[in-house]
Amino acid sequence: MTEMTLIEAIRQAMDEEMARDPNVFIVGEDVGIRGGVFRATVGLFDKYGADRVIDSPLAELSIVGVGIGAALYGMKPICEIQFSDFIYPAYNQIISEAAKMCYRSNGEWTVPMVIRAPYGGGIGGGLYHSQSPEAMFAQVPGLKVVIPSNPYDAKGLLKSAVRDPNPVIFFEPKKGYRLIKGEVPEGEFTVPIGPARISRAGTDVSVFAYGMMHYYALQAAEKVAAEGISVEVVDLRTLYPVDRETILASVQRTGKALIVHEANLTGGYGAEVAATIAEGAFTDLDAPVRRLCGPDVPGVPFSHPLQDWFMPNPEKISSAIRELARY
Repeated sequence: MTEMTLIEAIRQAMDEEMARDPNVFIVGEDVGIRGGVFRATVGLFDKYGADRVIDSPLAELSIVGVGIGAALYGMKPICEIQFSDFIYPAYNQIISEAAKMCYRSNGEWTVPMVIRAPYGGGIGGGLYHSQSPEAMFAQVPGLKVVIPSNPYDAKGLLKSAVRDPNPVIFFEPKKGYRLIKGEVPEGEFTVPIGPARISRAGTDVSVFAYGMMHYYALQAAEKVAAEGISVEVVDLRTLYPVDRETILASVQRTGKALIVHEANLTGGYGAEVAATIAEGAFTDLDAPVRRLCGPDVPGVPFSHPLQDWFMPNPEKISSAIRELARY
């Protein structure tokens, strides 16, 4: 086992998949000589050359469109969107072409591509470098939507995404790129896309989260444990397809559910988890399902005090857990 950061695990996954399969290539803004704005691809240009680590124009629609075309001809593109905030120009290509190609061709054509994008706030990026658009993609059949919360999962899930025959949206919590560290096996391994993971067992409250919020949820669970509150933390990991079985089993054990994400409350992914619980575990609930999310304002403020007001954090999660535990 080797300890590494989240960004190191992502880079290692891409390196290993490029070495394993010559059809894998990377395309995106500044991914080549510079190694990406977050240095996710640093060193790969020197190792694999300009034909496989391709600097693109500032045109997200073209990055994804090129990826779809290459995938249809047997290549396996990893398309990097520099910030998830800029993915919207490519939205039509993703949902109308990539997501539907297998279905519309009756399985004759597949689109084996990965779209990587750093998401989320907490880095002082302001409105255009802090968005969390995962809910817009997690309701599109034909896509798989993955958000890792630790280096082990980041590497294993990204390798699975590259090998998947259909498109995978791979959102990465950029605040955690160098903050989150963990042990990663040195040998070959993958993590399956789909199953959630119980990262901490508990009996009093279930907390459902992903990405950076899962990292914070574990801190909050540790804090309230000293107060006698036993928290079960569930790392959703894959937003689509939804692991409803793990969600429901956790609520049936604890009777209480807190869903945490940093995207806006209204229409956020937490609503899907809440609906799943209401439909499948209503009689097991001892308290209303609670969501702790970003407020319904247009974006994460640039001002650091206002950013702190916007973002969920371990203290806010701890307070929400305490409120639920009092029911």
